[in-house]
Amino acid sequence: MSEYEQQSDPKPAVRQPVTPNGADALRAYAQRQRASADELAAVLEDIAANGLPAPESTTPWEVVRDRRLAQLAAERGQVA
Repeated sequence: MSEYEQQSDPKPAVRQPVTPNGADALRAYAQRQRASADELAAVLEDIAANGLPAPESTTPWEVVRDRRLAQLAAERGQVA
């Protein structure tokens, strides 16, 4: 028996309710995560089936990084 099992309470923990708005937000987040995972899985399956794309047909990671940093900077300015 592990140390965690020895220390844990045998009673199940009582769950705290979530507000309706909170539940909706969690469902929306789960949906976005599921869509992202599906997209990643599709890309990986394509690579497995067809191989890696030619480097000249891809965007260098530095360009992707710089675009994202510029996007974040623009969003940050809008929040203030």
